[in-house]
Amino acid sequence: MNILLVNPPNCGRSIPEERFGIDSLKQIFRGEPLALEELAGNLQEHQVRIVDLKADPEGLSDMLRHFTPDLIGITGVTCEANTMLRLADELRQSYRVPVVVGGIHASNDPDFFNHPFIDYIVVGLGKKVFAELAAALEEKRSHIRLPGVIATDPGGKIVRPAWRNDNSDLVEERPPAYDLVRHYRSHYILERLNLSMGFVASAYGCPQRCSFCCIEGQTGGRYLSKSIDAVIGDIERLGPEIPVVRLVDANTFGDVNRARRLGEALAASSLQKHYLADIRSDTVVHHPELLRLWKKAGLRAVVTGFEEIGDDRLRAMNKANTAAVNTEAIAILNDLDIKIVGDFILSPDYDEGDFERLGLYLENSGIDLPMITVMTPLPGTALYAREKKRIINHDLDYYTLTNAITSTRLEEKTFYSLYAALLAHSHKSVHI
Repeated sequence: MNILLVNPPNCGRSIPEERFGIDSLKQIFRGEPLALEELAGNLQEHQVRIVDLKADPEGLSDMLRHFTPDLIGITGVTCEANTMLRLADELRQSYRVPVVVGGIHASNDPDFFNHPFIDYIVVGLGKKVFAELAAALEEKRSHIRLPGVIATDPGGKIVRPAWRNDNSDLVEERPPAYDLVRHYRSHYILERLNLSMGFVASAYGCPQRCSFCCIEGQTGGRYLSKSIDAVIGDIERLGPEIPVVRLVDANTFGDVNRARRLGEALAASSLQKHYLADIRSDTVVHHPELLRLWKKAGLRAVVTGFEEIGDDRLRAMNKANTAAVNTEAIAILNDLDIKIVGDFILSPDYDEGDFERLGLYLENSGIDLPMITVMTPLPGTALYAREKKRIINHDLDYYTLTNAITSTRLEEKTFYSLYAALLAHSHKSVHI
């Protein structure tokens, strides 16, 4: 079969830009579509093409001039869900072939995709079951029942099959098909760090239950990790021309013992890469020796979700952490000269004093690059269930994490102006 996998274009909309001309809050995603590369790696029996519309917005028409699909797969996050529908509709009109959607929004809110121009919705990781679905479609089976695959029923209710991801769903013996996006490589940069980098997944899911996080839908709440050999192999496959590897796990250090073994393997290898990984601040505090090991292995920067500067708001997020632990973690990372990309979440309930306090904190915190978003109740999260009645903007195009979709306490223009000023003041040049 000819299988076309589509990564949607940058398509999120911006309230501050549209209403107030504040264009500095838009975030552009430039990372490679690793989820599709992983899927393609398990489709070796087929002819597969990946079109990355973030890297090349006109690439779909160019691809379809010389590649006629028998099956189409589309992925995307919440702010891309409307665009996924549009792409599915357009492609289905042109090619009367099965259209399948997947990704984190499909996993958390599959009902959203119950449309006549979509045939199947894949929930969870999808690497194993998408290949099984492709085989079933090629065999023209009339009734397909696979764990994690939902047949659409436009006008009716979809039936969600039981699914439970485990390590077999990683299909790690079939690595990502990095070669399918090699012609896009120059587009895959971390703009604010001025770095070209490759993506590797070493683990999926997260053992924590922060109320705002949508990652639970990826693995059904489980934490699944690849073998050490598989991770090393994926890094090697990126090639020597890529000096920086972004471990895209929600929490690379979710299993400390396994993280230690991986760090030892990286340190003993001849890879000579630099790494950017996600870690919780309490892991830094409880296991500073682990960070020392990873520093030797090539860890140059970490992404840490500090989220808030006060314990009361951290508790409200079910963050299971404290401001004191965050402060201690920053000191440890600074001492090790590991750069810190710190995630913070603004509440729409912020007033001027809250913005001022966060600004002063960031100015003196020792965090190299603050990344500041707006609290967004994403479908499928505990926060969404709690805040659903307060949501005033139901257009998913605005669920970019830089728009307030519930009412702001401050006048709206004031909120976004203070947000933009906070970003402008806190961002500086950082080099790994």
